[in-house]
Amino acid sequence: MRKCSLWTFLPPMFSIFTTTGLWVVYFIAVEDGKITPLSSEYSRKNGSKPPPPPYISIAGNAPPASCIFSQVTNLAAFVGFIIGVLRYLQLKNRVQKPWLNISSLVALSLACFGLTLVGNFQLANDEKLHNIGTSMTFGLGTLFCWVQSVITLKVNLRNEGRKASIPRFLLSASITLCMLLHFSLMTQRLHMHAARSQWALVMFFLSFFGTFAVEFRHFHFEIVCTDNREPPLSLSETFS
Repeated sequence: MRKCSLWTFLPPMFSIFTTTGLWVVYFIAVEDGKITPLSSEYSRKNGSKPPPPPYISIAGNAPPASCIFSQVTNLAAFVGFIIGVLRYLQLKNRVQKPWLNISSLVALSLACFGLTLVGNFQLANDEKLHNIGTSMTFGLGTLFCWVQSVITLKVNLRNEGRKASIPRFLLSASITLCMLLHFSLMTQRLHMHAARSQWALVMFFLSFFGTFAVEFRHFHFEIVCTDNREPPLSLSETFS
């Protein structure tokens, strides 16, 4: 029986640890009274103002939750970018239209950069930059999911592409629906339902990344370091 590559564990572990980190942020914010629990209704009781709705950005808006939120988003952006590069290398010589593979990597790279803006510029500190990061993460992340779904179907690695593309198309559609629903509910000021759709959107995103374990189990990625035995170039030769 052929052994699976150890790289197969990277996508699901990324999804599991990022999901766990975000829910830790949520529970800390609820415990500190910074947000309303997702299971509650956002309403005034006895004339008092309730905590804000449980948007992810609001949950990670104040310490100690904000410290964990920054760590989680920075690590998620870094590992997500690594997964994107490995996926690009995996498909580099197999995609008939290279621009699809390149555009997918560019979209994910910018989405990961946007995620670092979300984590490092909290909503209360710099709302403009935070919202730019959110738009980049959700918008370009959704584009990445759709492009990867199409590539999965077209390339059909190990004759598993058609089966793997089904959950990816379903997840991409769910992500798109949740994103549209989220912004629609926000414009109607239905903040509790909008927050729930946002959490669902992020969970679908992380589930999508976990599906790359299907292809990664067949491939080995190696970093090769070679010794240059020729005499080193002089400084002028290097720049020339």
